[in-house]
Amino acid sequence: MARFAKLRLSMTISILLVTTIFAVFLIAILLLFQLPLTYALTFTLIGVILFILIEYLIGPEMVRWSTKLRYLRPGEHPWLESTVKELAQKSELPMPKLAIVPDRTPNAFVFGRTAKGATLAVHEGLLRQLNQAEIRGVIGHELGHIKHKDFVVMTVLSALPLIAYLIARLGFATVRFTDGGSRKKEGASIRALIFVAAVISYIVYIVTLLCVMRLSRLREHYADAYSAYVTGAPRQLGSALTKIAYGLSLSPNPPHGARTLYIGDPALAKQECRGLLQRKAEYDLDKDGVLDERELELAMEREAKSRWTTVNTWFTTHPATYQRILLLREIGKEMATGRYGSDRVYAHI
Repeated sequence: MARFAKLRLSMTISILLVTTIFAVFLIAILLLFQLPLTYALTFTLIGVILFILIEYLIGPEMVRWSTKLRYLRPGEHPWLESTVKELAQKSELPMPKLAIVPDRTPNAFVFGRTAKGATLAVHEGLLRQLNQAEIRGVIGHELGHIKHKDFVVMTVLSALPLIAYLIARLGFATVRFTDGGSRKKEGASIRALIFVAAVISYIVYIVTLLCVMRLSRLREHYADAYSAYVTGAPRQLGSALTKIAYGLSLSPNPPHGARTLYIGDPALAKQECRGLLQRKAEYDLDKDGVLDERELELAMEREAKSRWTTVNTWFTTHPATYQRILLLREIGKEMATGRYGSDRVYAHI
């Protein structure tokens, strides 16, 4: 597992970069409103520490509340429990808590404060639309996130761009809906300060969001590679990712706010499958009205060469599905040679 250091380094750099940018941003805003430098530094230090601590503590509770998940009772889903237990033992991980999300779309995610207290949640749609081998691949992927502990980092980091965005929105709204009042000059000066603060906030939002999304895409590749290793069946995860992308693209619901935690991003899936759905008849090779696994994969390959290349990947939480499938294919080819081992898990990333 020699190349795992790349993910650790990326997580460390992302944490330092995002928190530094956010801290400098807060200091600049406070100085803009003429707060003394010593006060600005003190308030910023306390504010950043408190915010990260609060997000670390309440983040998992927000995920539970927003997804409406339900924890499984022991013995309620024997196959799922035994499969997770087997792969967790193979990964030398504590058994995560299992939960079901009452959602018809195929998806899954992990969250929590520590690897010992992690929750692995699967959508009802995943259990219905994927076969057991494919679900096993998804479970391996989610255990990869627990193994890498990247889900804890994402829980905290994802909130910082959101705060900058909310400040920007509040600032622009304040400028728009307030006038100078009786003291025109003073009012105009305050509105100008608020506008500048809002612009700075929005720039910080974009920059920190790009940092978080880059880490999000990288960690998905690592989790895919880990699933291939722990299950020994990269082809099954590739098949699962194809079905997940297609299933998510059909959902009428807006993307969930915590979509960086999921194995598949509904917003990206809709972008990827837009052309595919428009040319469904062309990709339906056996003309049975349904795109099977092989037809979907071929369709995605063609779409990747045409439409997907125009998508700005900088603003996506996940790599393109076909990029993930290509990675799994490379791992599968090496497995077939018999030379693949624990030292080669992340070699293709």
